[in-house]
Amino acid sequence: MLLELRAENYAVIDHAIAAFGPGLNLLTGETGAGKSILVDALALLMGSKASSDVVRHGTDRAVVSCVFESTSGAEAVLEANGIDAEGSEIILRREILENGKGRVYINNQPATVSVLRQLSPELALVHAQSETLGSFDQAQQRSLLDRFAGISTDSAAAAFAHWREIQSKLTELESDEQDKLRMVDLWLFQSREIEAAGPQPEEDTRLEAERRVLMNAERLYYAAMNAYDLLYEGNGSAESSLRNALKQVEELARFDVKFQDATQQLNSALALVEDVGATARDYAEGIQASPDRLAQIEERLSTLDRLKRKYGTTLYEVIAFGEDVERKLAEVENRDEMIKALHVDLDRAAQLYRTAAHFLHSERVATAKKLEKSAEAQINDLAMKARFAISVTAGEEPATWTAHGWDTVECRIATNAGEPLKPLDEIASGGEMSRVLLALKVSVEEGAARGKKKTQVPRTLVFDEIDIGIGGRAAEAVGQKLKALSKTQQVLCVTHLPQIAAFADQHFLIEKKAQGGRTKTSIRLLEDADRTEEIARMLSGATVTDASLRHAEQMIKSSRD
Repeated sequence: MLLELRAENYAVIDHAIAAFGPGLNLLTGETGAGKSILVDALALLMGSKASSDVVRHGTDRAVVSCVFESTSGAEAVLEANGIDAEGSEIILRREILENGKGRVYINNQPATVSVLRQLSPELALVHAQSETLGSFDQAQQRSLLDRFAGISTDSAAAAFAHWREIQSKLTELESDEQDKLRMVDLWLFQSREIEAAGPQPEEDTRLEAERRVLMNAERLYYAAMNAYDLLYEGNGSAESSLRNALKQVEELARFDVKFQDATQQLNSALALVEDVGATARDYAEGIQASPDRLAQIEERLSTLDRLKRKYGTTLYEVIAFGEDVERKLAEVENRDEMIKALHVDLDRAAQLYRTAAHFLHSERVATAKKLEKSAEAQINDLAMKARFAISVTAGEEPATWTAHGWDTVECRIATNAGEPLKPLDEIASGGEMSRVLLALKVSVEEGAARGKKKTQVPRTLVFDEIDIGIGGRAAEAVGQKLKALSKTQQVLCVTHLPQIAAFADQHFLIEKKAQGGRTKTSIRLLEDADRTEEIARMLSGATVTDASLRHAEQMIKSSRD
């Protein structure tokens, strides 16, 4: 549930705070007061695209924030993105700077718009005023159908990706043949050059070490021999001094046991000196100042450096480049065999996709019958006499294949008796379109809730002036449907109709006033008396009459019965 929404320096809003409650939260106000601005602010927090146009003139940034009750699904999204959960609430905050850039914070931790979009299905479903049935394309209709029953397209998507990958390889082999033939000579040269050099992993590192030794052979020899003399062989060597000292300490140990440990320590030191001296002597004896070997190493390193300049920064990359060139040459040489094998793989992948798509189609056909029955009942609850159907058409030709299957899903409706079913975008009445959208969304969300599928039902449903173009009995029916929906989910709705406003559990008034030469929009929760007056204003216009007040009181009373 949405607990609080804040906006600062956002459009015409200077500073506004709204604390929402459970049930039906309705926002009303004069035309142009900024009712839809608050819905747009919430949409930003759900990850919609931001623009610097929303920054209030004269300020450097707009800030919108909200607090939602946490859900297990939302907490899983936070954990997957490395964001700490904070108690039972989730705090979202978004800043839009005047230069168009922005920042996102979740629970006061830096985040991204992408994370907001991942959280959105777990927290709220926003139906913005700009969404119309004209933009309610077949992809969206298919998505609603899948959501209704929790249909997963994962298998079809995986099969489609595999089929597309093989098809791309086949297309690549069958096309650009001339370009590949022109490259053969270059590939052959590169392959032969790398093969002739025969580089080995880390060969250059080993040769560099050997070269350093050869270039400093004389210095290393004298250093090793001097170390040997000082440690073991020469007059006054460390070994000789330690032996003399050991004899004296052993004499002491004969009379005082506390020197026994010292004796052992000197024996260890003596063994170590002898060991290091022998190592230095052996190293000196192994040094051979060979100009011929040094020249060989220099030449080999030069060859390896040339390969690295041309084919990679390391010998590992050079070797990998050579293997890739050999693969390309093999593809050219074995092109016909590879094409034949890929055709076999493509047929096998296509069959796997057909199986997954057929299964999806069967699920959708069965689901469509359930959804069209539920949606038709919901539509007719909204003061309409309509027939509603959902057609699911399979396009089995590869040109129609997608990661979502090959089905075309189309919602069709007849709003008057005797008329044929028509696509939704051919409905003429704006009021009918609004009611159909509301009915569809209610049907889908209730179906998803019953099914308890992967996609969690949004805790908050937001409708921005979904009642445009309707009035009278239809408006009252919409209010009743919103009220019924709000018993299981929190609902926010911007409305200009008193018939709907009367059903509010919490009624907020959006007001726009000019102060100090600036226009400011504010929001406040109405108490019972103020609410009656606002509904009376909606009934009668600027002048509130006693009759409109009595009518407003009666409407509020009736909505509670």
